[in-house]
Amino acid sequence: MNWYIKVLKQYADFSGRARRKEYWFFVLFNALFAIAAMIVDNVLGLAMQDVGYGPFYMNYALAMIVPGIAVVVRRLHDIGKSGWYFLLAFIPCVGGIILLVFALTPGDTYANEHGPDPKESEGNIFNLS
Repeated sequence: MNWYIKVLKQYADFSGRARRKEYWFFVLFNALFAIAAMIVDNVLGLAMQDVGYGPFYMNYALAMIVPGIAVVVRRLHDIGKSGWYFLLAFIPCVGGIILLVFALTPGDTYANEHGPDPKESEGNIFNLS
């Protein structure tokens, strides 16, 4: 949960690096909260008939667009790639697979052009300076 909160604190920070742990914990908790929002929409009867979600899910999804993109860009920085590689997501089928491989790739164990190795400062995950 701390990793999810860390990503939210770095809401629009597209610089620096994000470890695999930070990225995947954000993905996990983001999915859990999105599912919870859909359940709330359905329980309260606010879900649209054809799609199965409503305003709670839509507001949550909109709020998570910027931090989601930011953590992907920082994850790409961790493996020494430019954040512009995020645009691969718009290539049908292949782009998503390439980004998945990048997300699973271990980060550089040395300082790269985007900053020092984030594992070195793991002691305090809320060190945002």
